Amino acid sequence: APLNASARRLLAPGRASAPQDLHQLLAAQAAGQRQLISFDTERGVERALVAVSALAMQGAPQRLAALMPVESELEAEALNAWRELVQVLTHEIMNSLTPVASLSRTACGLLDEAAAGLPADIHADLGTALDAISRRAASLVDFVGSYRSLSTVPQAQPQRVLLEELFERLSMLIAPQWQERGGRVSFSVEPASLAVMIDPGQLEQALINLLKNAAEAITGKAPEAQVRARLSRGGRLRIEVADNGPGVPEALAAHIFTPFFSTKKQGRGIGLAMVRHLVHANGGTVRYARSVSAGARFMLTF
Repeated sequence: APLNASARRLLAPGRASAPQDLHQLLAAQAAGQRQLISFDTERGVERALVAVSALAMQGAPQRLAALMPVESELEAEALNAWRELVQVLTHEIMNSLTPVASLSRTACGLLDEAAAGLPADIHADLGTALDAISRRAASLVDFVGSYRSLSTVPQAQPQRVLLEELFERLSMLIAPQWQERGGRVSFSVEPASLAVMIDPGQLEQALINLLKNAAEAITGKAPEAQVRARLSRGGRLRIEVADNGPGVPEALAAHIFTPFFSTKKQGRGIGLAMVRHLVHANGGTVRYARSVSAGARFMLTF
């Protein structure tokens, strides 16, 4: 039995995907202990710290379960940990790669100067080896540099943004690429006057990353995507990005926002990690939500 407004919202349609499963999960918790539990919601899997107390009311034994949402806090801590790890790794790797790239280029020049004193076959072999080292080092410098973006995102500069205007800019930027493939991407805002205090550039980049991922995932048919913004319960802004692609396999859904994780052969695992970073930087959360039909569906809440 929900005893306050938060509990009623959690069990209302559109929030907990399976209220009965949540009831059974709470009933299985031992009294006098705290446990971290996970449950499915419309916005994806959420975690909460649950504490169960045993008491008596009018002589009848009762149990009181209190749920303390911790999903946002846990995600923020995970983001900070990943950012610090990426910062250390890229710093150390770049310190080693930069002199390798520089010295290999210098060695190529020295080899050309000494060409007259070396047999042709040895000169050719050395030139090929040094060129390979130089090219690979330069490629790795570029590869590692791309990860630095995860730890160097500038602080959000929030301002009042009309979402209809922001979506119009995005449509002009993205729609032509989808139309070239015979597809379309649509944007809608309800109500049209909906505005939010946010960094417009960072929100645009997060949505661009999601739509880019969608376009790359959809093959063999015309790509379609919808971006919808509306007010959800409690006056929170919800932006939904849905597509007609293959969606995310159930076994991988928990890992898609992790830096370095990618299912693409040439993927670097930056796109969705950057989306989560940008959304959190603006005080929001992003979840992968199970779609009611085919395709992927992401929920951004502010």
